[in-house]
Amino acid sequence: MNTTYPKIKSMSPQLVVADLQRALDFYTRQLGFKIDFLYEDFYAAIGIDGYTIHLKLGKATARAYSLKNEDLDLVFSVENIDQLFEALQSRQEVIIQQLRQMPYGREFYIADPDGYILGFVEAEQAVN
Repeated sequence: MNTTYPKIKSMSPQLVVADLQRALDFYTRQLGFKIDFLYEDFYAAIGIDGYTIHLKLGKATARAYSLKNEDLDLVFSVENIDQLFEALQSRQEVIIQQLRQMPYGREFYIADPDGYILGFVEAEQAVN
C-alpha cells in the first residue's frame, strides 16, 4: 500500500510565553527576527530568512528542569558562531552552555526570557 503524504512547505514551532511584548522584544532586538503578524494582544509570528516562530501568550510551564538538563527547545544552524556568541554575551543574555567544540561542530545555548533553551550550531566544514 502506497501512502501519499502532503508536501510540507514550512514549519513554525509555537512557544507559549508569559509576556508577549517581552518575547517580541527579545527575538527582534537580540536575534534579528521581524514581526510577520500580530493578532490582537495574544498571538504573533516572527520570522527571519524564511523561518518562523509563533508566540502565544499563555501560562508558560515551569522551565527549571529543562534549564538544568539543557533540554533544547529550538536549534538554529548558523554561520559566524564566534561573532554571534560574542554579541549575545556582551548583551548579557543568559548563557546556558558556553561556546564549545563538539564532534559535529561548535555550539552554545542561551535562554530566552521564558526559559526556552535556544541552541546555536555551526557545523564543521568538510575537509577535502
